[in-house]
Amino acid sequence: MRTDYCGLIDKKYLGQTVTLCGWSHRRRDHGGVIFIDLRDREGLVQVVIDPDTPEAFKTADGSRAEFVLKITGLVRPRPDGTVNPNLRSGEIEVLAKQIEVLNTSLTPPFQMDDDHLAENTRLTYRYLDLRRPAMQHNMRLRYKVAMLVRNFLDQHGFLDIETPMLTKSTPEGARDYLVPSRVHAGHFFALPQSPQLFKQLLMISGFDRYYQITKCFRDEDLRADRQPEFTQIDIETSFLDVPEITALMEEMVRHIFKQALDITLPHPFPRMTYADAMSKYGSDKPDLRVPLELTELTDVMKDVDFKVFSAPANAADGRVAALCVPGGGSLTRGEIDNTYTPFVGIYGARGLAYIKVNEAAKGRDGLQSPIVKNLHDAALKTIIERTGAKDGDLIFFGADKAKVVNDAMGALRAKIGHERGFAAKEWRPVWITDFPMFEYDDEEKRWVALHHPFTSPKDGHEAWLDSDPGKCLAKAYDLALNGWEIGGGSVRIHREEVQSKVFRALGIGAEEARAKFGFLLDALRYGAPPHGGIAFGLDRIVTMMTGAESIRDVIAFPKTQRAQCLMTEAPSTVDEQQLRELHIRLRQAEAPKGAAS
Repeated sequence: MRTDYCGLIDKKYLGQTVTLCGWSHRRRDHGGVIFIDLRDREGLVQVVIDPDTPEAFKTADGSRAEFVLKITGLVRPRPDGTVNPNLRSGEIEVLAKQIEVLNTSLTPPFQMDDDHLAENTRLTYRYLDLRRPAMQHNMRLRYKVAMLVRNFLDQHGFLDIETPMLTKSTPEGARDYLVPSRVHAGHFFALPQSPQLFKQLLMISGFDRYYQITKCFRDEDLRADRQPEFTQIDIETSFLDVPEITALMEEMVRHIFKQALDITLPHPFPRMTYADAMSKYGSDKPDLRVPLELTELTDVMKDVDFKVFSAPANAADGRVAALCVPGGGSLTRGEIDNTYTPFVGIYGARGLAYIKVNEAAKGRDGLQSPIVKNLHDAALKTIIERTGAKDGDLIFFGADKAKVVNDAMGALRAKIGHERGFAAKEWRPVWITDFPMFEYDDEEKRWVALHHPFTSPKDGHEAWLDSDPGKCLAKAYDLALNGWEIGGGSVRIHREEVQSKVFRALGIGAEEARAKFGFLLDALRYGAPPHGGIAFGLDRIVTMMTGAESIRDVIAFPKTQRAQCLMTEAPSTVDEQQLRELHIRLRQAEAPKGAAS
């Protein structure tokens, strides 16, 4: 039907008659000559229709935006002064001889080259939004990245093996999406949050190296880098430990960035322990483009009169930390109170104390802040020494539970770093290692897995599983890039007795473990090899590569932040017959208090 894509017609076609198919991107009438920019996935070509071809001219005159056209014409050079160097087809134009309207179009709700559209409009008309050049670029890059991953893993002996989409609901993760069974009344499948257990079973099955680019599902609160269904590059390998797995995976990431964007990432990637990351950056996915670091002051504040500092400093789970902002003394009280204090409040901080350093040499007299009077001279001297603050700098303080301080000050560090020009314009990957195996859940009054309950303890830490789980570190590793976690993995538990110990540490008794994970415990008894792996977020990687603000911009048909599809209006109600077949009866929604009956 066509000679080539519109955007690929260039000088090599000069003098040839070509047939093109695409959408009418824009139509212009210039003094009796009509110009149509014909668009397809490869780009635009300019078509000229003059009155010497009356039938084609009449058809062109009646065509409108987004009409689907088939055009046959002669490729000729553009007139002098009209060359467009930004287009591959910019040196030529097509003089139309025949035009056929393959389909008409309603007037679209937006122009295909409009970059300032309301997201709800874009998602409602997603099939039109995807025609826009920016979205075409994003989806093509996504495909390229996926193919680079497949080719790399294929060359390194990995097999692409599919795992089930209907599986068993298990605890210790996010909320499952449940699928009711028609055949087994009152029973449910769960959509997989991850192929975790199945890929471990594949290692036990002897496949040695597995991968899958697969959909995963989590019914959790959404934000810019989350979706209820997302795509995971899932990888597992046998007989490799942490150094070998991370080395192979960073080689893959370097390969992807080089081939897709011609970006050379460092070799090797730096490594940092979880403890150092939290201490210096308040985050286990630190943005290393920002050079600012947190300064530990917990020990300094134990004996100060200021209870806002001394109380958390003396609490078992408390922390006091500082962030020195070079040149930050220029910030006004209004900027601090109206911008940065509310910002840290998002993360649970109850305030944001600060000290402006006017003249460090003067000691107390050279410092400006309401809190200075509450801190003794030794504390003030140590603050200046540890933070390295100079005249004109500003020191922010976080004092609360360690989690609140880390979250708030870590986010503040990144925000200020980018807003005030401290961030380098480069790609800064980092492996985070030596994660704690468990964290204590105050609400449930028990230990929970920091990653998942199938992660192996570090060598020598197994003894603490029964006596002191909080001391256990894991053979876990995350890959962070410019403040985003793009991959996370671990070496898995491959011995049944260790897995059972971990379940006990998590408060999962033998009976519950048997009911929910019996198949795994049995499989581990049949010669399970040492194995480990990782999962990368394909959506996140492509989002970062494109510079998009949200992963919704790199997913063909995403959901909103309320987990809805505006285009298809899903989720939706179903009829009573479908519910009866699934043995489901809906509860009546409770009326709001105070509503009329």
